[in-house]
Amino acid sequence: MARTETPAGECPQCWQHAHDRRAHRRLGPRQDCPQCVDHMVNGCPYLVPKKASRWW
Repeated sequence: MARTETPAGECPQCWQHAHDRRAHRRLGPRQDCPQCVDHMVNGCPYLVPKKASRWW
């Protein structure tokens, strides 16, 4: 089971689709997810916050 909150610096959709099997459950074998294909072609639609810096 995936974590419920998305870590800092990660796109929420990318994180969910990579770590949650329920996202692709209804797809057949060798069938592409339309949301993932759109994401790969057009990029992440979210403004992804950067990871917290611990240097300063």
